[in-house]
Amino acid sequence: MRTRLLAVAAAVFVAGLVTVLTVEVGRERDGLRVIGHQAAPEVVATSDLYFALNDMDAQLANALLVGNDTTLGFTRAQALDIYQQRRQQVSRDLQQAAAAAADPVTAKSVRDILDGLGQYETLAAQTILLDQQADHAAGQASGAALAQYRLATDLLAAVLLPAARSLTEHHAEALERTYEGERGRVLAVRGWLILLGFLALAGLVVLQVHLARRFHRALNAPLVAATMFVVVLAGAGVASTSSVAEHLRAAKKDAFDSNLVLNRARAISYDANADESRYLVDPDRADRYEEAFLAKTLQLVTLDGATLTTVDGALDRTWQAYRHDHRAVGWQGYLGAEFRNITFDGERAAAETAFTRYQTYQLDDRRIRQLVNDGKRRDAIAFCTSYAPGDSNYAFDQYDQALVVLIDINQRAFDGSIHDGEQELSRWPFVPAGIAAAVLALLFLGLRRRLAEYR
Repeated sequence: MRTRLLAVAAAVFVAGLVTVLTVEVGRERDGLRVIGHQAAPEVVATSDLYFALNDMDAQLANALLVGNDTTLGFTRAQALDIYQQRRQQVSRDLQQAAAAAADPVTAKSVRDILDGLGQYETLAAQTILLDQQADHAAGQASGAALAQYRLATDLLAAVLLPAARSLTEHHAEALERTYEGERGRVLAVRGWLILLGFLALAGLVVLQVHLARRFHRALNAPLVAATMFVVVLAGAGVASTSSVAEHLRAAKKDAFDSNLVLNRARAISYDANADESRYLVDPDRADRYEEAFLAKTLQLVTLDGATLTTVDGALDRTWQAYRHDHRAVGWQGYLGAEFRNITFDGERAAAETAFTRYQTYQLDDRRIRQLVNDGKRRDAIAFCTSYAPGDSNYAFDQYDQALVVLIDINQRAFDGSIHDGEQELSRWPFVPAGIAAAVLALLFLGLRRRLAEYR
């Protein structure tokens, strides 16, 4: 009777080990799918929405700025073409957000954006129509067109951008909760696998010791083989859960957290760039837009007490300190967060390129404001809107491209970690059941002769 009880106990522990492992593999695959193919892309799409909305407004301001002038290096037609491209981009991002609107917060944010976007596009269309009806030189938009633009850009700032930002933050928080829940569960299950593996091994060892004493047999080959199978199964299960937990950590903390701050940095950068155009197109609000530009500059690279007249020197000093010691990241903000989370090959070089190009763009901004102060508004408009090498929008585009390279490095790392986790789990669906069947068969073989002797 004791032999049978020990055998049943060993079989139960093995079955428990296999059941937990089989169920966990399915849950881990679902968790990787949700994080890698659903939650994270939703955050990226809503970040993209924020930057596309800002660039729509910037191009609307640029269209007003250049007017009928075709000698600036950038024309109204080009501005309106980019405006339409961004409008289509906003539409695609909203479609993706609407498809994922499974909770009330997301649904409300999407409705708010859709309602506000309809109003914004109406105001933008009226602005464009009024501007095209007036034959004006660069920087001399009509009062009627400017009044409509103010309504449009105020609507953007008051309704559209807060709703888009809220949508991104909501999805980012949901992703963080999902990640913490998934990784916490994986690590907890790893503990259960260790316990069940130990109990299964202990049951088999105790059974073999009992058989050796009861039947005077030194070795039971089938039970030894079964024990080895359990060691392999428990060890592989613990290793797999540990590996999946690490894939999740690398995907979320190393890659996606960087991507989140970088996408936010890109969105804020476009907002700041739009403030330059707003500053030029609407002199009555110039002070307001200058303050907004500084605020967004300091969101990207936070330096205590910095102003537009001191930020360049502060940036250069902190950059030189960093060049001597990469641990000395003397700035905060979105770019500071990225420099504190550099992990992957090529990421540091790409981050440094983005930073130095950001410095160049900032210096170009000061030149725009100096030209205005010197009474050279047309020159400031030409310098601000042109994509020719050496001009401001060229510098901004170079900085933006460097950000995209940096985002791509982290995105590839994120996708790679998710893919590796999924590939690792793809080998598991039938392995635990197969090993369990082998263990139980060996257990039966190992006991059959001994029980026959007992009878």
